[in-house]
Amino acid sequence: MAKKNTYTEKELMQMAIDVMNKSINEPRTDGKVPPKVGAVLAFPDGRIETAFRGELREGDHAEFTLMERKLVNENLEEAELYTTLEPCVERNSPKVPCCRRTTNARIKKVFVGIEDPDPTVDGKGIKHLEKHGVEVKMFDREFQKIIEEENKDFIKQAIERKYKTEQEEDLRNSIETPVDNYDSSKFSNFALQKFIDESDLNYKPTDEAFLEYLADFGALEWDQDKKLFVPTGYGVLLFGTNPRAKFKNAVLKAHVDYGGEKIEPKDFSDALVLLPDQIEEWLKKVLPLSKDTNQFKRKDIPDFPIKVLREAIVNALVHRDYEIEGAKCEIKIDNDKIVVTSPGQPLPAISLDELNSFEAPSLSRNPIITYAFSLMDYVEEKGFGMKTFKALNSEHGLPIPKFTFKEPFLKLTFPRTVEAVKELPTTGAIGELDNQELEHFELFRSKKAYSKSEFVEQTGIATRTAERMLKRWVDLELLRKEGGGKYLKYVINE
Repeated sequence: MAKKNTYTEKELMQMAIDVMNKSINEPRTDGKVPPKVGAVLAFPDGRIETAFRGELREGDHAEFTLMERKLVNENLEEAELYTTLEPCVERNSPKVPCCRRTTNARIKKVFVGIEDPDPTVDGKGIKHLEKHGVEVKMFDREFQKIIEEENKDFIKQAIERKYKTEQEEDLRNSIETPVDNYDSSKFSNFALQKFIDESDLNYKPTDEAFLEYLADFGALEWDQDKKLFVPTGYGVLLFGTNPRAKFKNAVLKAHVDYGGEKIEPKDFSDALVLLPDQIEEWLKKVLPLSKDTNQFKRKDIPDFPIKVLREAIVNALVHRDYEIEGAKCEIKIDNDKIVVTSPGQPLPAISLDELNSFEAPSLSRNPIITYAFSLMDYVEEKGFGMKTFKALNSEHGLPIPKFTFKEPFLKLTFPRTVEAVKELPTTGAIGELDNQELEHFELFRSKKAYSKSEFVEQTGIATRTAERMLKRWVDLELLRKEGGGKYLKYVINE
């Protein structure tokens, strides 16, 4: 392959997928579908080496082919590995698992396409890498979708193996296991019908085939002794008549501070599938109204986009950690800001920087809730669906929100005014900016780098004014420079 010194991360991700699609899957008599896997090693000097599953020998893993067959005597310490599937953890002796092969090579940075749901891997490959000091980043969502589609049969079988293993070995947590003294009669018929309608399913809540459908994705489990379907913790959370009877922290605490000591509290504790619409109706009532003059008929609309807040709250409900005792989801609204709080730190391989760039990769703490909500079009099944957050400034003229984490809560803050941006945690003296500067500085809070000319084009200000602002923001340590000469760009210093 020809040398190139300026491959971007996205180009290397695409390269790994292109290589993956060359995979030669070995014939198997057990019906097990092998995955398609591509691996790329990018060296500091621009050299690129690639391998795919089965390239040199039937059944050989891509990472093994790359590191042990093609580059066996080379120093790989400074290379970065791009692999479309989480490295394996278990191999029959004398074979070495790919995750250990990677750390043995002292590779310091690995980009992983998707998690391998097979029970022999299932996140353990990523954990091994991170435990040994490797920086792990996931592929961008656009590439993950391609990998998932190309490996959909493998993923389906792997998930089935995982579920079977968890049942046999009882490795599941309290949310995944059947709930004692519960049966499907503890489900809300209204919640079940809502799920059926929104998911476009051709069932009635009492149909035996519908109960089997719920069992297939983990909301119910067949009890052979009792000869009936028993709800799992996920089933209770999604469809239970009273989820808090079993899970005390299954509630969204909301309150609005109108000022002058006038506070309006509200608890949302119904089945999860009912909450998005309930929350949307509540938001329409509590957010101040302004006139929409863009249509022939003027109408009152909330002064903050409901779609954005609904998405933030749904993400909090879907991705929160339900096992942290006493920790609850919250939304707090006042005149300056809206704050959505969710228990649980970001999962491994998802950094705060990635969240704040609104390009976080696909990882789900609660895959069964995510799956149910995706069927109802409440969330994208994989990923965080945060495009609406990123577009707040360009589409609505509002400041971009910010994720922060303080044990045990992940917090998403939406400033409602430019002035409120000064209260967000940041590097540098943002408090010294006037309102006009804050409006223009908002451009950089999207985490994107801009050249001077791009900054002028985006803001419409004069070139000399832009030069003064950029210099001042660098001096205040709000921005830092990247590159030089005609390639000089400015990026937020966080």
